Amino acid sequence: MKALYVLLSIVIFAGGYLMGHRSQPVDVSGLAHQVSVDTVRVLPRKPSSAASSEITSIEEATIDLFERSAPSVIYITTSKVRRDYWTRNAMEVPAGSGSGFVWDQSGHVVTNYHVIKGAQVIRVTLSDQSTHIAQLVGIEPDKDLAVLKIDVPPASLRPIPTTSSADLRVGQSVFAIGNPFGLDYSLTTGVISALGREIKSIGGRPIKDVIQTDAAINPGNSGGPLLDSKGRLIGVNTQIYSPSGASAGIGFSIPVDEVSWVVPDIIKYGKVMRPVLGVGLVPQQYVDRVGIDGAMIAEVYKGSPAAIAGLRGLSRDRSGSIGSGDVIIKIGDADVKKNSDVTLALEKVEAGTPVNIVIIRDGQQMTVTTEPVAR
Repeated sequence: MKALYVLLSIVIFAGGYLMGHRSQPVDVSGLAHQVSVDTVRVLPRKPSSAASSEITSIEEATIDLFERSAPSVIYITTSKVRRDYWTRNAMEVPAGSGSGFVWDQSGHVVTNYHVIKGAQVIRVTLSDQSTHIAQLVGIEPDKDLAVLKIDVPPASLRPIPTTSSADLRVGQSVFAIGNPFGLDYSLTTGVISALGREIKSIGGRPIKDVIQTDAAINPGNSGGPLLDSKGRLIGVNTQIYSPSGASAGIGFSIPVDEVSWVVPDIIKYGKVMRPVLGVGLVPQQYVDRVGIDGAMIAEVYKGSPAAIAGLRGLSRDRSGSIGSGDVIIKIGDADVKKNSDVTLALEKVEAGTPVNIVIIRDGQQMTVTTEPVAR
């Protein structure tokens, strides 16, 4: 028994010694420091999710503009009706697509004339994805504009706000919303690249004072709005210059000042009825640079009331120097301070009725009489 007690004591003592030896504290401060340094070096701190999702104030403004403006933009699809050769059953054949925008809460929408030209069925899709058959109200091929009408509750329509295009500046930010290649509600951004450009309408006549932009405009954008940084309409996207047929950074938009007088006439009469003189005006931006009060004539169209009255446009002498055109300062009783005043003054004139026009020619004031005609 005594021998067993001694043996157990030896075993317990040995176990305690071994366990005590294995659990001796080890100085790992240097190792811990090394691991800490290496960890920082190899695994840098990741940015928080909040930091990675931050957007700039400029981006916030763009997002807000799109969310406010997109409900005013529409998607247009057109088709033609054909009869099957064998069954003689009528069927629709897709003809094309484009963009447009809501003009008023009566259901009028605006697009390019070339978007709906030749179409027999026109469908308009709103931002809520509802699709409606549209009726053609009227067209103005010389401005490449058309007005459609859809029968929907006014609450479903959000008219686009408008402004003037007379005060636009090269370098100003612009935004285009449309449906390029059928990809609905696409936003592109850019700047005004140039002002006072001239393009040919689908009717072959020139459209003057056109806005040039580098905002990407592709097939399907036609008829969609060009907006300023406040989300206001400044132009209607209509053409691109591109050898490949896709965006090359040169797009053209009909200025809103043209739209703002063409569309109301179409809504009221089905066509443009406003009297015209038959002149092209020097873009407002260039007139402002030389401090002229009035509307300077750039071109007088052959056979027009202005041509009959003897009004003159810009001229060029043998040396290549450009001479000023007549500057219109008054039409009837209305003073003319800028280009847009000409349109407003003609609103008060009845087509075929003689009206006095006061001009400045070579520094001298003179009055001519002519009879504006309905466009």
